Amino acid sequence: MTDEPQWLTWARQLQAIAQTGLTFTKDVFDQERYQAVRRIAAEMAAAGAGIADSQRILDLFSHDSGYATPKVDVRSAVFRDDHILLVKEHEDGCWTLPGGWADVGDAPSLAAVREVKEESGYDVVATKLAAIFDRNLHGHPPFPFHAYKLYFLCELVGGEAAVSHETDAVDFFPEDQIPPLSLTRVTPAIIAHLFEHHRHPEWPTSFD
Repeated sequence: MTDEPQWLTWARQLQAIAQTGLTFTKDVFDQERYQAVRRIAAEMAAAGAGIADSQRILDLFSHDSGYATPKVDVRSAVFRDDHILLVKEHEDGCWTLPGGWADVGDAPSLAAVREVKEESGYDVVATKLAAIFDRNLHGHPPFPFHAYKLYFLCELVGGEAAVSHETDAVDFFPEDQIPPLSLTRVTPAIIAHLFEHHRHPEWPTSFD
């Protein structure tokens, strides 16, 4: 069960209804109604988050078009000597697994490999899809959109540590010395679960 506030669930559902409706309707009056629903969703989200200007959220919602579906975030768990690879995010100064939104045209595993190279400098090969989780169900802070998170186990095959425009540091950490995490991207429970997958390669993929 999700711990997120009910107002966010409602706002996200209203936004999805509005987006899908605007995609398919040809009636100008229905278009106006769906645009009104989108404005209400933005105002609800802004009020719940304590944001004075709902236009910022409305602009965010308006950037999406087409049938509303969950976004896909890919993350890679790379181990070396029972230490896990983490990168320090420039955005919030906290640490996370290398990863990000999957790009159109990328297979999920290729997206995971690419993100590791771009954010850490290391070359890896994806070896296992460890988990597919609903972001809403795993203790992340509130987020305007619904997202699925794919976690791959990856084998280190080359490269060397290198930061990027998104990351300020790259390092490997033992399980008992995990630094402060960027909770919007990964949680301590997820890290612990991936260590378990590393120790038990025979485990099947975890999923919600």
